[in-house]
Amino acid sequence: MAETKIFARLKADHDRHRKLLRQIDETHGDSPEREKLFEAFRVEVTAHAASEEMSLYATMLAKPGLRDDAQHSVSEHKEIEDMLTELYEMDFASTGWLTRFRTMKDRYLHHIDEEEDEMFPAAEKDLPEAEKSKLLATFEKQKPKEKVKAAEEEPSSDDERE
Repeated sequence: MAETKIFARLKADHDRHRKLLRQIDETHGDSPEREKLFEAFRVEVTAHAASEEMSLYATMLAKPGLRDDAQHSVSEHKEIEDMLTELYEMDFASTGWLTRFRTMKDRYLHHIDEEEDEMFPAAEKDLPEAEKSKLLATFEKQKPKEKVKAAEEEPSSDDERE
């Protein structure tokens, strides 16, 4: 069966995230390039996660066979969000920043690999085509709004995600 557009769309985002992570990892010190790439990654991942939760995860949480995967992924989103906030607040030139960045990078790559290899195929089988089309529409509508929101808000360790 051909991959549904919602899953192809999410994977395309993941591929952009992988590229940004590689680019950030190649930067040095408190360079404008590191700050620019990190901010682009932070905004993109924050918007992606929020939109994914409002579309795919919300639907999966309502399905008993998919609920555990969705709950696990939501908790990983929170973990990544916390790490991004920590990185945002750190000195970009410190060796600690790069060490923490690489830890976050490994966690995020694990998360998206898990989604693509396990969660997406399970959801692909369990969700009707009409529902998958609706999920794509919801994701596409929500993500631009979430990008604006993420770009306007500075991360804060006090933030509570709704």
